[in-house]
Amino acid sequence: MSLTLDDTRTGTEADPRLLTSPDTPWVTLVWDDPVNLMTYVTHVFETYFGFGRAEAKRLMMRVHTEGHAVVATGNREEMERHVEAMHDYGLWATLAKQDEA
Repeated sequence: MSLTLDDTRTGTEADPRLLTSPDTPWVTLVWDDPVNLMTYVTHVFETYFGFGRAEAKRLMMRVHTEGHAVVATGNREEMERHVEAMHDYGLWATLAKQDEA
């Protein structure tokens, strides 16, 4: 079955998240989890993102104390790559629009 453009408009409501400006940057969020040690999370931030030790520790402490931290900002494709990389390291990460994070 194929749908015409009118079929897709009838009876549907637009997802308000899709109505935000396409220029709004996306963010990569890393979330606290009960598995990974703080030293490992710091190591990942240093290794993958290239943060200095102090910045990596600051972000790791934000993850630990506040439950999550924004570790990168940019376009959606770049943030999707970061999220996938964090998953490869075993960290829990998601992406969101910057104004929703």
